[in-house]
Amino acid sequence: MGIMDLGKSTILNIISHKLNLKGKERNTPKVIGTLDYFEEYSNNCEYELGENENGVKIYKIPENSRYIKSEEILYEIRKIEQEAVLKESIESNLARERGIKQTKEFLSSKEGGKQFARFEFSQDRYSNGETTMQILEDNILPDNLYLLDEPEVSLSPQNQVKLAEQINKMSRYLGVQFIIATHSPFMLGILNAKIYNLDTIDYKIQKWNELENVRYFYKFFKNRENEFEK
Repeated sequence: MGIMDLGKSTILNIISHKLNLKGKERNTPKVIGTLDYFEEYSNNCEYELGENENGVKIYKIPENSRYIKSEEILYEIRKIEQEAVLKESIESNLARERGIKQTKEFLSSKEGGKQFARFEFSQDRYSNGETTMQILEDNILPDNLYLLDEPEVSLSPQNQVKLAEQINKMSRYLGVQFIIATHSPFMLGILNAKIYNLDTIDYKIQKWNELENVRYFYKFFKNRENEFEK
């Protein structure tokens, strides 16, 4: 079978489809009862499981393994942002209806505290810029396989580094294995990972500082080095 021109998200979906992971996406064939090219390609792919650190043969993928897409992370971020905006709107309406003093009393009451506890939590998670890390921590369990599609989405460079460090810790101490699709030079530079360059015909294994997009960043800042030294 010939090599299919695959994007990173398609590759992750093929892997999740073949391994029957939670979060997989199935393509719907145009004609009922037929397989589209994606399904046919997936069905013809093969894989084999290795051994654990004790040399014991692995016979199945852990049941809590899953594919976490960037759209899921973005959806959670938007939801948290909307809850924060909603909280602010409710507080504003209460202030108009009851007056500032009564609103403060209501918010400090037991009833008001319960009503706004979820909003406060959501706003805190959104404002500290670490929503993605919280989402992953809530969903990742020890000794499982996780496919991550651009987990750095919406994160600042500083938080991208923190995320990569957290992933390294999960892999080392919790026995979690990750397959990650990313363009982030910060993630690529920090992750203790084998890197496959999807821009090469044979998916060549390369060091992070050999990748074209990373080299572009390096050259961009190198050419402007004097501007940082002023």
